[in-house]
Amino acid sequence: MKNRLLVVAIFAAIVCASGCSSHGDDSDAPQKPSATTNGVSLTAAQRQHIHLFTVASSTFHKTIDTTGVVDFDNDRATSVLAPFSGPVTRLLVAVGDRVKKGQPLALVDSPDFATAIAAYRKASASAVTARRLADLDKDLLAHHAIAQREEEQAQTDATGAESDRDAALQALVALNVDPRTIDNVRAGRAVSHIEGTIRSPIAGTVVEKLITPGQLLQAGTTPCFTVADLSRAWVMAQIFGADVDAARVGDPAQVSADSVSQTIPGTVTNVSALVDPNTRSVTARVSLDNPGDVLKKQMYVRVQIQSRQQNTGLLVPVSAVLRDDENLPFVYIVQADGSFARRSVTLGYRAGDRYDITADLRAGEQVVTEGGIFVQFMQTQ
Repeated sequence: MKNRLLVVAIFAAIVCASGCSSHGDDSDAPQKPSATTNGVSLTAAQRQHIHLFTVASSTFHKTIDTTGVVDFDNDRATSVLAPFSGPVTRLLVAVGDRVKKGQPLALVDSPDFATAIAAYRKASASAVTARRLADLDKDLLAHHAIAQREEEQAQTDATGAESDRDAALQALVALNVDPRTIDNVRAGRAVSHIEGTIRSPIAGTVVEKLITPGQLLQAGTTPCFTVADLSRAWVMAQIFGADVDAARVGDPAQVSADSVSQTIPGTVTNVSALVDPNTRSVTARVSLDNPGDVLKKQMYVRVQIQSRQQNTGLLVPVSAVLRDDENLPFVYIVQADGSFARRSVTLGYRAGDRYDITADLRAGEQVVTEGGIFVQFMQTQ
């Protein structure tokens, strides 16, 4: 019995001390009886240690924190296909080499060149002959030696032959034949054996080499190199759940990685319309500059997207949210009689140091932001 009286005396001293302040008047304030069984009432002195926040509708912008994978800017990268058939004789570049537009990448011993040169010479000779006959028929028609129909047919034949010649010339150009060699062919001069040259279609960096010396290439189908402009890159960020609706084209983003000393700004340029069946995520493409080529393909990076979409919700300070024994969130609200009652809430997005309460609170209600632990202690007594 003496022990119980001692415990009660100690607890009374603790409660009295927590309610005391530097103002002597407050210690004598009478306690208010609890108005409801769900609430707890505090003395005026005890309430001085309680800070309240009035719930009101607020606007905020979501920030999406996620991860992504670096890729080439596919608008600035290209796969170089073999423009002609034949075995590779020599490679002229290696992976990592910077190349200019039109720079030779590899040499190929291709029979396509001999075929194209022969086709051009044949078409050129036919065009010359057809034009000579057309001019002759035009003169004969003027002297009424042939019918007009025959002269018109000769003109048509000459035009067709000249078109075939021009097409054969374009075939030489498409094979990247050296302009001086083409001039020799057009002039009827003999040309030596020609090796085909695979050239870079853009300026950039050789990021893939897919052929080896001696490999037989098939025109238009064999991939030989990949050349990319690495001054810009894409980051394919994964967006999950409720954040999918927040990411929009044009949103600013920040990309960082452990191996990159600075944070690189970018912009969301595409949000996929499909959900990845494996990860259940949506891919948002972030386009950004790549200073010093610090971002490498397949590198994992951190991505932060600042949504420009304005949201409205009931925001309360993070300090107002407590957790029960089952780790479920709740807050203490001020009731009409001035007591404090516990209410479970549903947490939404966390905007900085505030939570968006998606259910169970109304605008105008007051919640405890500081001193909630003390109120919880008092309620359990």
